Amino acid sequence: MENNNILEKKYNIWITILSIAIPLVVAILFKVKLKDFGFDVKPLSFLPPIYATINGITAIVLILAVISISKGKRKLHENLMKFAIALSVAFLAMYVAYHMTSESTKYGGQGVTRIVYFIILISHISLSIIVIPLVLVSYVRALSERFDKHKQITKYTFPIWLYVAVTGVIVYIMIFPYYAN
Repeated sequence: MENNNILEKKYNIWITILSIAIPLVVAILFKVKLKDFGFDVKPLSFLPPIYATINGITAIVLILAVISISKGKRKLHENLMKFAIALSVAFLAMYVAYHMTSESTKYGGQGVTRIVYFIILISHISLSIIVIPLVLVSYVRALSERFDKHKQITKYTFPIWLYVAVTGVIVYIMIFPYYAN
């Protein structure tokens, strides 16, 4: 048990660094355009439907992971959660690559749909920042076999991560008509 506490403490510094660095780097890279540095790259306009699909798959994988652990299938749960993390990393890489090669798409809807879109977008972005340390802490607690502590935090991690994955798809669907306009 003591070694598990040491393992968890060892990772806490990395969790803190990543929880700060990821949103900060994404925010900076969101504004960086490769063409401004002389790179002649074509916009990666094919990526948004791919990373929206990845968000949808992530949501499904998260639900399957919860079902698997509720049925006592710990190894399947573990593998699904690793896959969900890998999907999130792939999403993030594609999202940044798209925004480094393309101008941001402006939402063109009006009225209530515009308000709904921005409420969903702002909550999606805010919770995507909050979920980073939650996912990392959840993972490290499982890795260190502190399943009681793991279960305590995942009751928050799961719904937030699921919300971020689902709203990522919704944001894409809502902004899709305004791409390349």
